[in-house]
This record gives sequence, structure tokens and C-alpha cells, in this order.
Amino acid sequence: MASQLEHLNAWVGEWETEATHPMLPDTVVPGRISVEWLEGEKFLLHRARNDHPDFPDSISVIGATEEGADSLTMHYFDSRGVFRVYRFSAEDGELKIWRDQPGFRQRFSGRFSDDGNTFGGTFELNEDEAGWNDDLKMTYRRAGG
Repeated sequence: MASQLEHLNAWVGEWETEATHPMLPDTVVPGRISVEWLEGEKFLLHRARNDHPDFPDSISVIGATEEGADSLTMHYFDSRGVFRVYRFSAEDGELKIWRDQPGFRQRFSGRFSDDGNTFGGTFELNEDEAGWNDDLKMTYRRAGG
């Protein structure tokens, strides 16, 4: 059985992205994401640039936070000065991200296409326990793929 870190290999590369958000209903925001291993392949670096002033650029570091553990954590930092810690799981063809902070819970589930050249999913947001609502929808297309 492959470890969660091994499942992250499918995400490594350069991606062109499209994002939509309910606050900008008629806007598709293009961007670019680079995903690469830090030397030693224990941590994955995820860098995102977006072509819209309301969408922050970001960097995330994903990996196991305990020696020998197969559970993953994602540390997210963005150009607004926002820092968040998420739980992260990677299984065959699917990635899940979530945080359960009171007043601002988030979750994401995304799947790879059969050929591995497209990845997509939607972040959902639950503010003040008011119920889950669609938030940010992301589509990744492998650059040159």
C-alpha cells in the first residue's frame, strides 16, 4: 500500500488554473501553480499565483508533521498575510483538505482525471456553524499536458 506522501507525486509539476468564487459570480480567474518536492521528498511545496487582485498568491508546505506518521498537514501562507494549518489526505486519485476551526471551518475534495492531466474540486466553507456552502472552485490543467 502506497503512503500518502507517495500519492502526492501525481500533483508534482506545473499547472494552469481557473478559479471561480461566489463573490465574483461572472469571473473566471486564471493562474499558475507550481508543485515540487523539497529535497528528500518528505515535504511538498505548492506555490500559487492568480491573475486577479482579489485572489491572493500563496505558498503551502505539505508533509507529515510527526516522524514516521502517515497523516499529513498543510501549512498555508498567502499575500494577504493569512496563515492557516489544514489536515490533508492523499489517496489514489483524490486529495482532501480540511480545517475545523470554530467559526470558520473549511473543506476541499478534489480528484484527478484518469490521465492525470486535470485536477479539480471545490472548497466549502461553514462560517459560524451556519451550514456548508460552496466557496472556491478550482480546476488545474497540467501545463503542456
